Amino acid sequence: MSLTRRVRLPALEFGRYFVVSLIALAVDVLVLLAMATIVHYLWAASLGYVLGAITSYWLAVRWAFTHRRLEAYPRTEFLAYSLVGVVSLGINNLVIFLAVEHFALALLASKAVAAGMTFAFNYLVRKFVLFRK
Repeated sequence: MSLTRRVRLPALEFGRYFVVSLIALAVDVLVLLAMATIVHYLWAASLGYVLGAITSYWLAVRWAFTHRRLEAYPRTEFLAYSLVGVVSLGINNLVIFLAVEHFALALLASKAVAAGMTFAFNYLVRKFVLFRK
């Protein structure tokens, strides 16, 4: 593989994962805002995050990444993807809780902070555990 291809492929995958993450974040935020009027904001954040994570997985395996280490084992791959998501959900909800309760940020601003933190974590872990040769 040429040096140019080795540099372009990770950049392309990162760009695609970023777009996937934006779409998943849109699902997450829409559910969060809709559900926060009905249930406690942390329950709404959890539901939004889970639906966003499912969206993210579906798009990531179909478009964002070129190599899937567990492609032959889709259930195992989804489980591993989800386990990363569970850790990330904990980070997400902790950040939202702290931002809302201790720093008096609005729910949407708190979600923005949490999204930045979980994006970095998710990309790095998923890329190096699930989507590399």
